[in-house]
Amino acid sequence: MTGPAIKVEGLSYSYGATKALDEVAFSVAPGEILGFLGPNGAGKSTTIKLLTGQLAKQSGEATVLGVPIERDNSEIQAQIGVCFEEKNLYPNMSALENLDFFASLFGIADPDSMGMLRRVGLAERAKERVQGFSKGMRQRVMISRALINRPKVLFLDEPTAGLDPVSAAEIRKMIKEEATRGAAVLLTTHDMHEADELSDKVAFINEGRIVALDTPQDLKLRFGKRAVRVRLRDGDGVREESYPLDGEGSSADIAALLASPELMTIHTEEATLEAIFIELTGRGLKA
Repeated sequence: MTGPAIKVEGLSYSYGATKALDEVAFSVAPGEILGFLGPNGAGKSTTIKLLTGQLAKQSGEATVLGVPIERDNSEIQAQIGVCFEEKNLYPNMSALENLDFFASLFGIADPDSMGMLRRVGLAERAKERVQGFSKGMRQRVMISRALINRPKVLFLDEPTAGLDPVSAAEIRKMIKEEATRGAAVLLTTHDMHEADELSDKVAFINEGRIVALDTPQDLKLRFGKRAVRVRLRDGDGVREESYPLDGEGSSADIAALLASPELMTIHTEEATLEAIFIELTGRGLKA
């Protein structure tokens, strides 16, 4: 399709007197991953629930695949994949049966359910009931289920929550593969490392408002500082120092450091996404 796969303009939503979203605006192109960064309660999950038709829109405009969002839109739901942090699998069914059943809802006659489970390392457990699975295993089934219909738009809410580092790395690899295939991905997370690794762009959301939206690199350049951190021998010990890369005399300082016999290591310093978020909002991503 031409144009953004997801387009949001002035989207607001309130739970009673509590405003969950306040004039939110962003877009996600096919093949692009947008990371939504914010602490719990910032509005991330509400955004996904609105875009997937689980909540009725109150104000603002939003389209998915060019179609205005509305509740229970079967045309759009057939073309999206959703993975929530809450596990809503059928515990008395096997992993394979869960995927086959979900595929049948899309009218997929011959789904590659075993292939999907193989991608997440669960092929050998495919015929076991999900009720006996660990939290991490259930999350991997959820990811598989979200991909069974080869969605054009993928909504992922904390997709690696509860996973061990190896499993989390495999899921991140799958997300990148889906974007390469052409899927637009909206990824909500409070994990700055995950967002930095995966996202083409990141949106910082705090108290229902987007406070920054850009590529991770451009955000770091805009809010960070150009500097190097060095480790130097100091007698029998080691000391660490930071030297700016900009300003009068910086080139001479760096040249002297490189020639120093006390120099042990040197690396560039840059702002982390979490440090930038704290600078903009005054609170941490896990607050």
